[in-house]
Amino acid sequence: MRLASIYRHIKKDLEVVEDLLTQSMDTNLLELRESSTHLLRAGGKRMRPVFVLLSGRFGVTSNKQQVIDVAVALELIHMATLVHDDVIDNASLRRGQETVKARWDNRVAMYTGDYIISRALSIISNITIPQFHQELSKSISLMCRGEIDQIQDLYNPNLILKQYLSRIKRKTALLMSISCYLGALVSHATPRIARHLKRYGYYVGMAFQLTDDVLDFTGDEKTLGKPAGSDLKQGNVTLPVIYALKNLPSEERKVIEDFLATKGREPFNVDVLDLVIKAGGNEFTLDLSKQYLNKALRELEKLPSVHEQNLLKMLAEFIVGRNY
Repeated sequence: MRLASIYRHIKKDLEVVEDLLTQSMDTNLLELRESSTHLLRAGGKRMRPVFVLLSGRFGVTSNKQQVIDVAVALELIHMATLVHDDVIDNASLRRGQETVKARWDNRVAMYTGDYIISRALSIISNITIPQFHQELSKSISLMCRGEIDQIQDLYNPNLILKQYLSRIKRKTALLMSISCYLGALVSHATPRIARHLKRYGYYVGMAFQLTDDVLDFTGDEKTLGKPAGSDLKQGNVTLPVIYALKNLPSEERKVIEDFLATKGREPFNVDVLDLVIKAGGNEFTLDLSKQYLNKALRELEKLPSVHEQNLLKMLAEFIVGRNY
């Protein structure tokens, strides 16, 4: 199943979202306009807007424009976090293109991210549901805490599964969860439906990040848009590495530990990637991703049997089975 097959059912709404994303970046400051649209032009899966749009169709009453506004705002927030992440990670590639920090510099990138967030806040300022803003601000706060946790855990060989799951919940799953929930909220879906969509988004978000962490080892640069092993090279210890450190013989484990001990000050040892793959960490991580997928599908079973329910099912299955 390709994303295009799923997305064609909401093609018109997505086209409106795409147009509004471009319009939202408009400014008379040429450099800011170019830097803020740089990542937008590189494309992306637009999963968060899709979650908003599909969840918004479970509403009792139609409020299409606000649903679209939420879809645009959450994609902008996601884009802003990517621009900031690339500064923190000193990344030169994103979606196969130069990052904003690589094409301009760190200062431009940081202010570009801030500008994109400001545009998102402006778009949703007309939503008069207090719970909407409370949930969104709470999620953004937790996302920031997750990023701080990740910085503190860089090159840490002693991470355990519980710490890792807490980190990816805040790093990825929260924004996907809130995309589903806020789409349902502004469309006036029942509280029960909104809760199931929120849980679905959380489980799908966990599955997404677990799959992403495997692709970092198995994907090629052309497909991923960044070099394989980028996370580990930057010190991000993901589940495949945690599993390898726990299950490899001591001599092989020491190769990974020695690299982590350098904290990136020495050239990357490519043997580390081979050892992580050899340990079976990818298989373990994918199995856990499928467990989260099954939890997401069980949440969908509690929703009305409508076409959008099936589209969310196909989207979840794509997320776990994808190669990019």
